[in-house]
Amino acid sequence: MTRPTVGFIGLGVMGRPMAANLVKAGYRLVVHRDSEAARAALPEAQFVPSAAEVAARATVIVLMLPDTPDVEAVAAELVPALQPGSLIIDMSSISPTATRALAATVAAAGSSWLDAPVSGGELGARNATLSIMVGGAAPDLERATPLLEAMGSRIVHIGDVGSGQVAKVANQILVGATIEAVAEAFALVRAFGADLEATREALLGGFAASKVLEVHGERMIAGTFEPGFRLRLHRKDLRLAVDASAELDLDLPLTAATQQVMNGAVGTGLGDADHSALYRLRTRD
Repeated sequence: MTRPTVGFIGLGVMGRPMAANLVKAGYRLVVHRDSEAARAALPEAQFVPSAAEVAARATVIVLMLPDTPDVEAVAAELVPALQPGSLIIDMSSISPTATRALAATVAAAGSSWLDAPVSGGELGARNATLSIMVGGAAPDLERATPLLEAMGSRIVHIGDVGSGQVAKVANQILVGATIEAVAEAFALVRAFGADLEATREALLGGFAASKVLEVHGERMIAGTFEPGFRLRLHRKDLRLAVDASAELDLDLPLTAATQQVMNGAVGTGLGDADHSALYRLRTRD
């Protein structure tokens, strides 16, 4: 079966392997955001100099950008150039409120918007095992499903536009708090002089078991903090959570506290390290 041409904008740590998996699935890609790393990962892709040119060449466009202002800026360039009936699939992690506004703007231009943020980190992006949380209309999701299946192993339709972003924010609250909990637990074990690896193995057999303990606990013990997901981007996601809680008049004290811990980590120069590097705040290395 011949696959259609797909636009892809945002070729960072996550975007490159996600786009590569679309190529493996048989899609032709027209991409924006050129770099040496992107060209090495996507030799088959057609690189173009602007988002508007992506819109001129593809009616399905995937976004994988760092933050809300980045998506808003790209959308402002895309909207005037969209072909009728185009579909934008935003896989970035951005503000749920801004997502609704962006979707309304795109709808007024005769096209559709899905928010489809992901969880699973660089490993999940490489292995096409991402969990994808989708907000938007069911027919748009049906249209997008073959693409999403090329990038992820779990695709859940949460609800209307913005719902996917809310689910991702909830995910980041849980992951961030758990990373800090594992960091603090390991700091205690280490200060006492007990064996960290043996402790981790024991904890993985009980109620404390989690993917964070398994994957990030191993990173902490090994001291390898190359980014699968940069700490500064996780801090941004917790800012989205805190902002949303203020809009909804909610009190999320643990989320706010974890955000402050991440502020401190970024302030010490760990912003481009993996988010498991929170552990380094708890050690005296």
